[in-house]
Amino acid sequence: MEYTTLGSTGMTVSKICLGCMSFGSGQDWMLDEEEGRELVERAIDLGINFFDTANVYSAGESEAILGGVLADYDRDEFVVASKVRFPGANDHPNAEGLSRKTIEQELEASLDRLGMDTLDLYQIHRWDYETPIETTMWTLDDAVRRGQVRHLGASSMWAHQFLEARRVSEREGLAPFETMQNLYHLAYREEEREMFPVCDAYDVGTMPWSPLGAGYLARPHEEFRSTTRADHEVENAGVPYHEFPASEEINERVGELADDHGVTMAQIALAWQFENENTTAPIVGTSSVEHLEQAVEALEISLSESDREYLEEPYEPVPVYGHD
Repeated sequence: MEYTTLGSTGMTVSKICLGCMSFGSGQDWMLDEEEGRELVERAIDLGINFFDTANVYSAGESEAILGGVLADYDRDEFVVASKVRFPGANDHPNAEGLSRKTIEQELEASLDRLGMDTLDLYQIHRWDYETPIETTMWTLDDAVRRGQVRHLGASSMWAHQFLEARRVSEREGLAPFETMQNLYHLAYREEEREMFPVCDAYDVGTMPWSPLGAGYLARPHEEFRSTTRADHEVENAGVPYHEFPASEEINERVGELADDHGVTMAQIALAWQFENENTTAPIVGTSSVEHLEQAVEALEISLSESDREYLEEPYEPVPVYGHD
């Protein structure tokens, strides 16, 4: 395993963050408690110390499964992140959003499910257009001061929104957002123009979600919807990667380089992330121990400059996606 520093937090994290959205129930591809334990324990064996979950994943089941496994280890060894914005275990008018009431009650519930006193990283899952950002930042700062949270982060939003939140923190002397969890992969690179320049200016750690494009970069494009997970992403999440102008060409080039290197397509797409100056630690979500092991093996792949140029050359700008 390789390790890096998560932006201005100073925390040392594995260059792979294990995404835990697959833990729980509700979809055929999700892992129950026993299966989730097997995956987390193998991740720990492989040196992964960075885990990302959310209150909304399987209505809190993901947090409970992750917390149950980590309870058997030294908590200090791990960096655990969760998120707030959407409903957790209970769905009612104040179960979502970023009001003081919602944040405080959802944070308490997340800590309880995780079996922890403190979260290393607490992130807003998306922007809340109904709550003033001042209210949100004051509430999150209070959580830091109470010792319930160590660092704050944000997820997919417009760069001007992230800057507004940073300005509020600076003006009021509040804890700022120090990480950004945004959508970024070979077939979707709009963040290079939108968010990453801001992250670079403020030493913000970046944790791209869906680094394989919901599996689009893991198999030939004509086979994209051959899995239950991919079909779910297209039908329910509106994932458009396979419809972007240059997607097929990019997909085919990933396949060509995978053949040249004798590795999988997913490993090439991840190797591009690991060597990318925009990326701190991509969030790798999987329901397979084998795929997790392959992701770790991808750290050993060395792409030449010509390899990277070959992968990046076909890309064409597309509409900004992933903020809702």
